[in-house]
Amino acid sequence: MTVLKGANSFLPQVVLASTVLALIYPPSFTWFTNRYYAPALGFLMFAVGVNSSEKDFLEAFRRPAAIFAGYIGQFVVKPLLGTELLVLFVSAAGIMLTSCVSGAQLSNYATFLTDPQMAPLSIVMTSLSTATAVFVTPLLSLLLGEKLPVDVKGMVSNILQIVVTPIATGLLLNRFFPKICNAIRPLLPPLSVFVTALCVGAPLAINVESVMSPSGISVLLLVIAFHLSAFIAGFTLTGLFHDLPEARALQRTLSYETGMQSSLLALALANRFFQDPLVSIPPAISTVIMSLMGFSLVMLWARRKETAVQ
Repeated sequence: MTVLKGANSFLPQVVLASTVLALIYPPSFTWFTNRYYAPALGFLMFAVGVNSSEKDFLEAFRRPAAIFAGYIGQFVVKPLLGTELLVLFVSAAGIMLTSCVSGAQLSNYATFLTDPQMAPLSIVMTSLSTATAVFVTPLLSLLLGEKLPVDVKGMVSNILQIVVTPIATGLLLNRFFPKICNAIRPLLPPLSVFVTALCVGAPLAINVESVMSPSGISVLLLVIAFHLSAFIAGFTLTGLFHDLPEARALQRTLSYETGMQSSLLALALANRFFQDPLVSIPPAISTVIMSLMGFSLVMLWARRKETAVQ
């Protein structure tokens, strides 16, 4: 039981292993196609819901300043960072598209692993950015000289499938069937680690030829610079809350929210609306880099919290 509950501590290593495996033997992940992404991310949100309560979400809405800061980090800071990198990359559309999409559901899971009490706030931030991405992402994409169709129905369906329904199911199960929750709760960490590994390895395996091309190798450092800058910007953005008792937890939450993008959405948009195969390289690499960075921070900050308690 202890091993099962502690499975999350191996998440960075598992993500790294899935990355290497996807590069060495792509067929190990190519079966996990786009149609599985929504259920997989939904499962991670269900795990968060099982370990939360409705009171946690009500408390999240009492932090409007933090929600606003997260939104600024998502749709102002990151597009600016993407713009700075445009002059360095041959496919401006790929970098810009990656920087203009909404936050990643994986940021909610990362927050849950580090600061469980902040997970509802992270979910509210991501849901808000995902909902408004219906209009904001196409608007920002005009900077590329490309016009993206606005799929309002698709975006709403995406939010319901990945965020609202799984979390609501987890909350209701936790409230009315606590014995069932207690029974399945120890199994959720290892399953969540497995699902996260699939979400990271699959996009890389499916786009391995583009990623391993000369352009893919050259853009790797730029994507690393983009996400590293985003994580740092998100962490420093919360300097406004330095006097609050939970200031450090807020800093970590906004760092995840700003540093982790919905790269799978950017990849889907690149494959659907751009004929140039180079456009898909940044989001494919971004999926791996943001996961490696994000879950490495999970491990680092979790250990620091344990040390501080001791």
